Amino acid sequence: MTSDYVAILSKEFSLRAAQVQAVIELLDAGNTIPFIARYRKEATGSLDDQVLRELAERLEYLRGLDKRREEIERALAEQGVLTEALSAQIGKAATLSELEDIYRPFRPKRRTRATIAKERGLEPLANWLLLQRDGGDPMAQAERFVDAAKDVPDAEAALAGARDILAEVVSDDAGLRKQLRELLTRESVVVTRAAKDEDSVYGNYYDFREPVRSIAAHRVLAINRGEREGFLKVSLEAPEDRAVQAARRAFVRGGSPASEQVGLACDDAWSRLLFPSLERELRGALTDRANASAIKVFSDNLHQLLMQPPIRGKVTLGVDPGFRTGCKLAVVDENGKVLDTGVGHFTLPGGEAGKAAAARLIKGFVKKYGVTAIAIGNGTASRESEQFIVSLLPELPGVAYIIVSEAGASVYSASKLAAEEFPDFDVTQRSAVSIARRMQDPLAELVKIDPKAIGVGQYQHDLKQNELTQALDGVVEQCVNRVGVEVSTASAALLSHVAGIGPALAKNIVAYREENGIPSRAALKKVPKLGPKAFEQCAGFLRVRDSKNPLDATAVHPESYDAAKAVLAALGYDAKAVRGGIADIGARAKLYGAEKLAKEAGVGLPTLADILAELQKPGRDPRDDLPKPVLRTDVLDMKDLKPGMELTGTVRNVIDFGAFVDIGVHQDGLVHISRMADRFIRHPSEVVKVGDVVKVWVVSVDMQKKRIALSMVKDRQ
Repeated sequence: MTSDYVAILSKEFSLRAAQVQAVIELLDAGNTIPFIARYRKEATGSLDDQVLRELAERLEYLRGLDKRREEIERALAEQGVLTEALSAQIGKAATLSELEDIYRPFRPKRRTRATIAKERGLEPLANWLLLQRDGGDPMAQAERFVDAAKDVPDAEAALAGARDILAEVVSDDAGLRKQLRELLTRESVVVTRAAKDEDSVYGNYYDFREPVRSIAAHRVLAINRGEREGFLKVSLEAPEDRAVQAARRAFVRGGSPASEQVGLACDDAWSRLLFPSLERELRGALTDRANASAIKVFSDNLHQLLMQPPIRGKVTLGVDPGFRTGCKLAVVDENGKVLDTGVGHFTLPGGEAGKAAAARLIKGFVKKYGVTAIAIGNGTASRESEQFIVSLLPELPGVAYIIVSEAGASVYSASKLAAEEFPDFDVTQRSAVSIARRMQDPLAELVKIDPKAIGVGQYQHDLKQNELTQALDGVVEQCVNRVGVEVSTASAALLSHVAGIGPALAKNIVAYREENGIPSRAALKKVPKLGPKAFEQCAGFLRVRDSKNPLDATAVHPESYDAAKAVLAALGYDAKAVRGGIADIGARAKLYGAEKLAKEAGVGLPTLADILAELQKPGRDPRDDLPKPVLRTDVLDMKDLKPGMELTGTVRNVIDFGAFVDIGVHQDGLVHISRMADRFIRHPSEVVKVGDVVKVWVVSVDMQKKRIALSMVKDRQ
């Protein structure tokens, strides 16, 4: 079936057949998406990670469709009902729902009204009615089937049973189901009503209606949750007259008395069988669509969060806020190594002695270790912690602070993973370390956290968890491999996301590193269980900066080392020049001629371009090109906000109806989609992404509900 997959995918993705064929072969050979995207550009036509993932997912669906096709044909053959026409119909089905519709009449059923009627011997009567002959008398025909022993006491009961059989025939018709499914998708309406006489967060849906074709994903998820929690009653309002007429057109022929009976069966099929079934199916499709949309938003937000630029070169003090037990403090050097820890009691009112002692401790840390940045977690006492830190800043020249916006659970889950590294620390001490490292390198620290615990999505607990996990793991994998990993310092959690490695092999690498060191990429081959295939997949994404071979510190794959050396030789450079980067290598390559240089090096133009980029800036971090996070030196409170006030904030979360922006008051403000731009936009992601620094204006402040409305358009308040 591979040739069919190539044809289908080429058309759907607007790609050349050779590209699709190459991707399928590479995937089937066990290559990872990051490896294919980075090191097989000639074969794929430089397809990026996202397209490759979508293509791989669609290929998996098509293969699953074919597997189900084979299962259905086998089942029908075993029943002795498989015909050439039915086989052809199965072969043409383009979706799983179409396949299941075809199989529906033959699928083993639970005991229904139709099966009971058949047990009573009424199927011949149903078949006679379906012929709809002129002049026939259904009542007279039904008299022949009256049998008290079979619980058919009279002709009317016989006709009712026959109609039950016909209703199931109508309901099982694949063509009619497809037609009605399309009708409902186009024209039905989601209707919600209050299920309880009490106020709730679902108040907006107590009297709500919206067409299926246009209802937003976040509203579908909210309605589902409201129904599940017992606050809403949800139904679909369908174009019933048109649906019934469609069923009658499909089965009623002429105007005989038998046709009237068939028409009644069609009406019953719609109300009792078709509509309930299609309503469940359509609501399931709406949920699937909303699920996919929410996962896409979550994935995009996570990508932006993971790719936030690191704040390098700063000795950092991490602060895990607390009240009763104090605030745990941890000082880490520029590379994340813990230098010192302590506890400061500066959040409780009236604790002047504790505040004075904490001030001396923090000042001592700053002086002794040269602290230049303070990272404060956004826990329950973060407001008080921030106020105290700001009060000290005049006495701490050169020091600024940042609020690390992770939910408490996320910080703690990260700190728990550090238990092996810091067995003598309690969870809050490890959390303080995590906070500091999170500021220094967001990616390296956030990979330790279950992506679903990072609050950058919506309704994540309502989504299909397997699909969400798969999507978010793909995002983490993409980000880690795009940035690259320094093998001599990386945690097992970070290494596990490198292409071709995984958790078990990551632990082997760390264990081998601690015992033997890893002086070069080639030394990775000595790691237990790291075979040739794993080395091929991971080597290009692992950096060994202290290796004797300068190419080990770049993203040039070992398979292309000879090519890189040929490029250097052709352009007149010594390999030693690679360590500091060769600023003019691109210009010299252009004068030499790219095609000539690629041919001499034995690589394609895309690989040559990547080699030249790495030789120019060895091990370049793509995050360095992005705007740095804002380090603050002041603090605001919600009560300080006034309508019309202009502020600068950082986007923390992007959702379907807007974006939440951190403006430094410990309560993110919402910029509704209607206030994000002076033009129409379909989704907030068209304007902002997580981590963006934006200018906003205060629209309103609700102190009681802790809500802040913001605008990104000055005159839209």
